[in-house]
Amino acid sequence: MNQTVKILVIEDEKNILSFITSVLSSSHYQVIPASTGAQGLSLASSQCPDLILLDLGLPDIDGMEIIEKIREWSSLPILVISARALEEDKVQALDAGADDYITKPFGNSELLARIRTALRHSSRMQTDDGLADRPYRSKGLLIDFEKRIVSRDGKEIHLTQNEYKIVALLARNCGRVLTYDRLIEHIWGPYSENDNTILRVNMANIRRKIEPNPAEPIYIFTEVGVGYRMADED
Repeated sequence: MNQTVKILVIEDEKNILSFITSVLSSSHYQVIPASTGAQGLSLASSQCPDLILLDLGLPDIDGMEIIEKIREWSSLPILVISARALEEDKVQALDAGADDYITKPFGNSELLARIRTALRHSSRMQTDDGLADRPYRSKGLLIDFEKRIVSRDGKEIHLTQNEYKIVALLARNCGRVLTYDRLIEHIWGPYSENDNTILRVNMANIRRKIEPNPAEPIYIFTEVGVGYRMADED
């Protein structure tokens, strides 16, 4: 069923490219390999892939520049696969427009799960005209965007205006990491100070209200030093 789904893999290390190709092919994805950034950019425009797996450390063009160039003309999902494990690298890639960031080495299951999530989100954005109005549902949590109501197991949860804005933005981007800066800019405006303290306080309040056990969240997960990720929909 996935054979019609084309994934462009931009990776210069032959053994890693071969490994990823094998994993994706066994799951019936069509793989388009590229070993340089220039080749990847060319294939991205000519082959119209459904998703890009991108290594940042390419021999000719830095991966960050590739993300920025693709975002000038396309919103197709970009999953970074990189040995760069520093939080600042993850934040930079996500803020540049990447949809997710996977640190090498990674397992088959994690890679395939991240791909499925990105493809589901992309499909909803492209095909569901009512996406903005369709409620978010996950493990008993319901967010009704039209009515601005949040409930868990049928019981309404009262959130402040900013708490609701945070939850709604995360829910609309469920399965994807949203960086601290993006959340702060969306809630408090582009000229707000990039101080995570106010965001952390709001998030602590949100978890206290919506999570069955705030110490072990099942709805909103922390990507340490990077941002937050909302659980995918049921």
